[in-house]
Amino acid sequence: MTTPIPITPAGFEKIKEELKRLKTVDRPTIIAEIADARALGDLSENAEYHSARERQSFIEGRIMELEDKLTRLQIIQIDPGTIDKVVFGASVKLRDVTENAKPEEKTYKIVGDLEADIRHNAISLSSPLAASLINKRVGDIVTVNLPRGEKEYEIIRIFVDEKVTN
Repeated sequence: MTTPIPITPAGFEKIKEELKRLKTVDRPTIIAEIADARALGDLSENAEYHSARERQSFIEGRIMELEDKLTRLQIIQIDPGTIDKVVFGASVKLRDVTENAKPEEKTYKIVGDLEADIRHNAISLSSPLAASLINKRVGDIVTVNLPRGEKEYEIIRIFVDEKVTN
């Protein structure tokens, strides 16, 4: 039995879009590049040909990977608006209340491993911070063990929103 992979509806759409692009744009483009490189003659010393074949291999591998993941995805959707506890797919506004820390606020969205992207404040459910937040409520203080030491955060707000900004 395969293990389901949790994902938000937005994350599911992104994966479907990437797969579609790989199949309808990237794959045909690389096939044309390989044909053009073949036309240049001797394949043994044809860098363009070998480079295109490597990119083709990567694209085909990525297509297979995404098709496999699509069969195991479990879309988890929660109703928009404010909710009363931290759950998968929720966004959480936190205030750093660690002693001697600058009191800054950050907002994170709790997502699955496939969607995690710290540049966009999307953290994996399996991360120490997200794991410590699950099932907590507004006003709760959570302590997280991070590589640079312990941090304490107060939960300021919990909500459902597709876009996370600070």
